[in-house]
Amino acid sequence: MTELNNLAILGAGGHGRVVADAALSMGWQRIEFYDDAWPNLLQCLSFPVVGTVKDFVKTSPKNHDGVIVAIGNNALRADMLRDLRNRQFPLTTVIHARATLSYHARVDIASVVFAGAVVNPGAVVGMGAILNTACSVDHDCRLGVGVHISPGAHLGGGVSIGDLSWVGLGASVRHQICIGQGVMVGAGAVVVADVPDGATVVGNPARRAVNIS
Repeated sequence: MTELNNLAILGAGGHGRVVADAALSMGWQRIEFYDDAWPNLLQCLSFPVVGTVKDFVKTSPKNHDGVIVAIGNNALRADMLRDLRNRQFPLTTVIHARATLSYHARVDIASVVFAGAVVNPGAVVGMGAILNTACSVDHDCRLGVGVHISPGAHLGGGVSIGDLSWVGLGASVRHQICIGQGVMVGAGAVVVADVPDGATVVGNPARRAVNIS
């Protein structure tokens, strides 16, 4: 089991602050941030920003007990995680103490699960996912790599979501729906039909967005 001593967080923006708060709730003792705004940015919450992301990659993996990427962009986060995994950095998962995960659910490495989130039995969550504040992932859902479920969004049972897709604030997805890769579900959308790869859907019921530019 990973010792919760020294955690490196890559990204010191708003998402990074929430990751740090969740890590504290788990018992991590020491947190350091790396962000490309360094040296103009030297502190995030009460924790030091000690270098850029490139600086971090140059360090030995042995310098930290755990590493988490706190960057909201799904594709960028997934690419960084694959590179860090290939370099054998000690990727970790951050799960807030007030999140609720079934013993029969599986959350892959380098994901973050924030306060109030619920993951029910049979759910499988891929690497580098973000399960944001008070979202719910019901039984037997399948989430790919780098998926982001936003605050207050809800997935019914048996929902499948492809890599790098994003479900917006307060959205709802009906049970057994299949959402493809690289999909954007707009805030408050109600998804009642399958969504193909790369689509953006909005509204109630959710329909593909129309580009009027």
